[in-house]
Amino acid sequence: MTGYGKAVVAYKDKKINVEVKSLNSKQLDLQTRIAPLYREKEMEVRQMVAQAVIRGKVDFSLWIERDTTVDATPINAALVENYYQQMQAISQKTGIPMSDDPFCVLLRMPDVLTKTEQEELSDEEWAVARKAVEEALDALVSFRTQEGAALEKKFTEKIDNIQQLLAEIEPYEKSRVEKIRQRITDGLQQIPGVDYDKNRLEQELIYYIEKLDISEEKQRLTNHLKYFRETMAESAGQGKKLGFIAQEMGREINTTGSKSNQAEMQNIVVKMKDELEQIKEQVLNAL
Repeated sequence: MTGYGKAVVAYKDKKINVEVKSLNSKQLDLQTRIAPLYREKEMEVRQMVAQAVIRGKVDFSLWIERDTTVDATPINAALVENYYQQMQAISQKTGIPMSDDPFCVLLRMPDVLTKTEQEELSDEEWAVARKAVEEALDALVSFRTQEGAALEKKFTEKIDNIQQLLAEIEPYEKSRVEKIRQRITDGLQQIPGVDYDKNRLEQELIYYIEKLDISEEKQRLTNHLKYFRETMAESAGQGKKLGFIAQEMGREINTTGSKSNQAEMQNIVVKMKDELEQIKEQVLNAL
């Protein structure tokens, strides 16, 4: 299911940014981009995402923005002055002229730019960052919940359409028995000099009609439609189950189509397949 969530929190001179995006997928596929300072917490982050998302292709990013005025690397002024004095003394002693741009040379000298100590993640800072992760995931879940409500409405509409189309088959189903009987009888009568056993013909007709009977398919499809509705009403995480039910619905519709020997019935089956295909296209969006 597609979704998006973002959170920004402040900690001292930093802005901690968390962004989570999700796309359709049959299972959880998590990709993370985490600032180096927080990488030690990656497993905890992955567990938080897995609990909130369940499934989907998820892109998780956590990065830091700093105040550039605070974050600027300090210049060791005393050391620069010392280097400059040494350069002047050497120039006077050797006669080598000073550079036209001595700063360019001085800033490349060792230790002029003060080395910063390796930053460590404190419990206090991680608590703030963790809150940002929770807020971003909450926003993602909220987004997906809204989409889920729209999806449920769409599924219900399609299930209603299939139910209605199934009911439309019944009149043609009843009338085709007599049409089959009449067509075979007319065919036999057109063959001159052929005598046939009416009782045997009746038995063959019953056998033929039973092979074309779709009562069981209709009943199973009706049960699948009901089960699909019941599953939608259950808690989250039923997306895979809905996909399996849709597959079973497809089998019954296909069997009904193979047994339908009337154009009107086949047209209805095509419409049912179209409605079911739209369900299958969207079922990956469901958790």
